[in-house]
Amino acid sequence: MKTSTLVVLMIVVVAAGAATGLFVYRYMQDSASATSASATDRRPDFSLPDLEGNKRAVAEWDGKVLMVNFWATWCPPCLRELPAFIQLQDDFGDQGLAIVGIAIDTPEAVRDFVDPMGINYPILLGEQQGIALSQAYGNRLGALPYTIIVDRNGNIVSRHRTEMTYEETAAMLKPLL
Repeated sequence: MKTSTLVVLMIVVVAAGAATGLFVYRYMQDSASATSASATDRRPDFSLPDLEGNKRAVAEWDGKVLMVNFWATWCPPCLRELPAFIQLQDDFGDQGLAIVGIAIDTPEAVRDFVDPMGINYPILLGEQQGIALSQAYGNRLGALPYTIIVDRNGNIVSRHRTEMTYEETAAMLKPLL
């Protein structure tokens, strides 16, 4: 191998390593700050269409403990957590829990998916606007699934960039209900 080719290859490897290191550093910073929120971190307002095309505003759920889940039909961890959310809505809906799913997907894919799953909470169609909205809610990396929990006063109390289980979510919700 020529010396010049070897030098170029070494530069590429060092640059790739530096980029990876920067990504990991930013991800760790973002992960550490994204698991909790201060009591003054207010939820952003938004309005999105539901599956029937009706505009739904987040203010509709004021006074409730609100769980907003950003998801997509092509996201395996998103799909794995949906049964837990369906059960949470059944178990805690009468205590003031409102779950709202925001699909980062095409309307056709969402409609074809939602009915067979038996989702018992509102699904809003975010598409590209949903990505910007998830960022407004603190999802700087654009990860899916992304779930935030808002208390009855409209304050974001936690953010989660990973798949959530029934048990961990119920433990976070119970003190707020």
